[in-house]
Parts: sequence; structure tokens; C-alpha cells
Amino acid sequence: MSFSGHVPGSAEYRRLILGLFFAGVATFAQLYAPQAVLPLLARDLAVSPAMAALSVSAATLGLAASVIGWSVVADRVGRVPAMAVGVIAATVLGLLAPFAGGVVPLLALRGAEGVALGAVPAVALAYLAEEVGPRHAAAAAGSYIAGTTVGGLAGRIVAGLVAEGAGWRAGMWTATALCAVAAALFLWLAPRSHGFVPLRARGRQGAGVLARLLGLLRSPRQLALYAQAFLLMGAFVAVYNYLGFHLAAPPFALPTWLVTLLFLAYLAGTVSSPWAGVLASRAGRYPVLLAAIAVMAAGALLLLTADTIAVLAGLLLFTAGFFGAHAVASGWTPVASEPESRAQASSLYYFAYYAGSSLFGWALGVVFGVGGWTWFALIVVGMCALAALAAGIALRAADPSRA
Repeated sequence: MSFSGHVPGSAEYRRLILGLFFAGVATFAQLYAPQAVLPLLARDLAVSPAMAALSVSAATLGLAASVIGWSVVADRVGRVPAMAVGVIAATVLGLLAPFAGGVVPLLALRGAEGVALGAVPAVALAYLAEEVGPRHAAAAAGSYIAGTTVGGLAGRIVAGLVAEGAGWRAGMWTATALCAVAAALFLWLAPRSHGFVPLRARGRQGAGVLARLLGLLRSPRQLALYAQAFLLMGAFVAVYNYLGFHLAAPPFALPTWLVTLLFLAYLAGTVSSPWAGVLASRAGRYPVLLAAIAVMAAGALLLLTADTIAVLAGLLLFTAGFFGAHAVASGWTPVASEPESRAQASSLYYFAYYAGSSLFGWALGVVFGVGGWTWFALIVVGMCALAALAAGIALRAADPSRA
């Protein structure tokens, strides 16, 4: 009898969601922990804000470069084994990175850490699509994205608060130690695959990896989904990279500990991502995606104000909108592809996601340094508008959740 997917309420479904939740924590806490200590890192290593931000971009660039390779590995050895190898290797590298003697070895270790971290985002959504019934796929993807928000928040808060008294290296190390615990919980909870069929055992081999990738890149629907990842994630990471520098300067002049607490805005994404997934299952992915982008852009506009409360409200809206859009687009990507291309579809989505993070996480720092915060925020709003335009062109009539 063919496997039709775990359903909400079953023990295996709960283990799957909890396991991927902790995989998200283990991945994203160490990936973005440096964001909370960038001003301290820049001061200690005597580098510019844009150079300090490369400690984030190096990891996301390594991740972007590795996701397609991890999807190929997962097609052969299985989804859970591939994620297990990646998260263990990343945790070991993450524990070593803070002890690098200078910016160059730090960037090298962060790049290698990103390569290892690529296993989870490259495979997790394909794993979900195979193990959860189609009716519940959007809601399950939203729950997974919620786990990534908790990881991103925990890494930033822990690193920032520890760094305030003990330095940025201690902050990053402590965040990675937290990831080690989360990785162990993932390995214990994640159920073995039931819906996965190894490539060599499939009834027909189908197209090779390159042909599958090219097929996905010829799909307007997939390209529009990748545009969401590239533009929205680029804008999101840039705001979190440089908002601390902005708020530490006049007229705000906020202390480091208070700037660190602003990362609690991530909780807005923890709420919005599963909510967006459930709403997309009911109302359709396309309208929910556009609404989330609109909320994100509205939040970015509020970041232009000189009032701390208004900036905090803007950050909450910006974060909620981003994670809502990401939950919808990332869950849509494997569903909109052929079953044999799901892992490659997800890996291309995350390639675009982290390519945007790497590029704009650095480049908008140059804009911030040269043109100031106003130009920076207006470009972020423009990136949201471009993402909405791409969705309107290619996704409006291609929403399978409405069928």
C-alpha cells in the first residue's frame, strides 16, 4: 500500500514537526548569531560595518553554494541522513569559528560552516512534502519556518547578551553551544523517511540532475518563487545587519544591550509563519503572499522615522511580513514541481534565498555607508515592490492551493 503522508494528530507527524523545528534552531541560531555582535566585532577587528557583515554573508554564501549539492546527496542517501551529517559538521565548525585569530580565518571558517548548514534548508521542505499529506503541506511548512525564526532569534539574543559582558567571541560560542543541544534533539526526534524513494530505486530514472535543474529554471512559476527568496531575504538580512548601527547613532543612541533586545521582533515571524501557512491552505497561496509582502513594505517605511517606538513597530511588521511571505513561497516551491525534482526545487529556492542574503547583506551596507539610512530603507521598499511584481506576473493564475 502506498504511503499517503502523516496527518496532524499522529505521533509521527508531531515528531516530524518537532524534529524539523529543532533542526531550524540548530541551523539558524548559528547562521545569524554574528548579526547581534557586528558593532562589537567591527570595533574589535578594526573593520568597517560592511566588512563586519561579511561574517554573516560568508556563511550564507557558503550555504547558497552548497544547497544544490546537498539535494543530490539527499536523493541518494536519504533526507534525514543528509541533514544529520550537515548539522553535526556545522556545529563543530561553529564552535571553532569564534576562536579565529583575525577576520580572514573567521570568514573562512564561517564559509565552511555555511556549506555544512546548507543540508537542512536544501532538504527539509522536500522531506516535508514527501512525509506530510498534500492537504497539510502548507501548514506543516509554516510550522517549520516558525522553528527557523526561533533559531534566528535565540542565536541573536544569546550572542548579543553574552557579548555585552564577555565579548563577541564568547557570544558566538555560546550561541553555537545552544545549537549543539538543538541538533541532538533533531537527531533524536526526526522519524525515518516513509515517502522517500532513493534515486537508484525509482521505477524510472527520469532526467539527470542538470536536466531537472534546467527544467526548473525554465518554469516562470519557479523563477517567480525564486525571485521572492532572492529579493525578500536580501532586504530582510540587510535590515537586521545594519539596523543596529543606525540605532546606535544619533538621534537614537541606544546602548548595545537594548539594540540586542530589538531582535525579539523575530517573535512576530514565529507567529506569522504558521498563521500564513494555515491561511494559505484556506484562502490560496497567492493572495496571502501578496498581503505578506505589503505588510513587509509598510514596516520598512516605518523604519524611516526618527521615533524609537515607530521603528520598533515597523520592525515588527517588517519581520512578520517577511516570514509570512517566506512560509508561503518556500512551501509552494516543492509542491509546484514534479515529484522527482522536489529536492532540486527547494535547493534552488534556498540558493536564491542565500544568494540574496549574501549579496544584499553586503551591498546595502555600502549604500548605508554612502547614502545613509533613507536611501537604504527606500531600496528595501523597492525590493518588496519587485517581488510583488514578479508574483503578480507568474503566480496569479498558478495557485494549486485553490484547486
